[in-house]
Amino acid sequence: MSAQAFATSTMTLPPALQPLVRPDLAGFAGYASAARERGAGSVRLDANESPHANAADRGGRLRRYPPPQPQALREALADLYGSRPENLLLCRGSDEAIDLLVRGCCRAGLDPVLVTPPTFGMYAVAARLQGAPLQTFAQQAGGAGFALDFAALEARARDTGARVLFLCSPGNPTGQALDPDAVLALAQALQGRCLVVLDEAYVEFADVRSLAPSAGTPTNLCVLRTLSKAHALAGARIGALVAAPELVAWLARLQAPYPLPVPSVAAALAALAPAARAATRTRIAAVVAQRERMAKALVRSPRVRAVLPSQANFLAVRFVDADDALARLAAAGIIVRDQRAQPGLADVLRISIGSARENAALLEALA
Repeated sequence: MSAQAFATSTMTLPPALQPLVRPDLAGFAGYASAARERGAGSVRLDANESPHANAADRGGRLRRYPPPQPQALREALADLYGSRPENLLLCRGSDEAIDLLVRGCCRAGLDPVLVTPPTFGMYAVAARLQGAPLQTFAQQAGGAGFALDFAALEARARDTGARVLFLCSPGNPTGQALDPDAVLALAQALQGRCLVVLDEAYVEFADVRSLAPSAGTPTNLCVLRTLSKAHALAGARIGALVAAPELVAWLARLQAPYPLPVPSVAAALAALAPAARAATRTRIAAVVAQRERMAKALVRSPRVRAVLPSQANFLAVRFVDADDALARLAAAGIIVRDQRAQPGLADVLRISIGSARENAALLEALA
């Protein structure tokens, strides 16, 4: 392995972040390409790339490694999220950002990850892969869905010594949105103790404001965003961590050298052009309208016990007999997500909002 991979960095994190990263990686410089170290040149003979274009890529666009953090895309996403380019770390979907945060901040067997079940499963997966202790704080189930006791959650974070706390708003798979002011107050209370990571994968469908413009203030507040849902680019795998610039620069040293494929970057830039953003807003409105229609239709079904309030692009539905519902949907070729293994969701199937035709087919299968 190249000696570059073991180099140390002179980069210094601010005092509020220093206790939150692994001390053995605090000075880690990561892998540095020659282009990153010395800038671009007119004749590039540093990366052992092919001098010839592939027949499937006649323009030769793909024969070169892409930039680690494409500046045009950082600027476009910063504009979309109301942030600054230096506050964004571009990632292969939110999943990579989750993994980087856990690997970069939690020592195996020592530094806990705190999650609030029922919630997105990748937080626990990242903790397990890193060997970080997983701590939980259960959401409270009620007639109007699920809710978080923020004062008790703060106490739990302090008691467990959690290094990273993951929140999801709107929640997956429950669909409820968190109060942004309560999340800000929690991050402020835990500053210097714990990274508070707010996953906003579905925020475009909600009627609460995004905290992306506030990420990094407090210093320990991080926000996850993605183009997979509202922007219809799940296959492109484009996500972003919005955080303090110093944390973004440090985490970039832990990232793979060339994380974003050139075609994915091109697709993302096209999707962020003004006309495309206007079309996205139209699609979001259509999904929200279909979500409300589906919620009203499902709650009238004798097979349905309840439909949880949702501000996402899906509904969590409590069924009288979830096995029967799954069988009926499978017979019609319809796949939904079984959430019954999650606490508080013993009768719940999560149903994504599809097209009007797909939604009608689901209702017919359950009729």
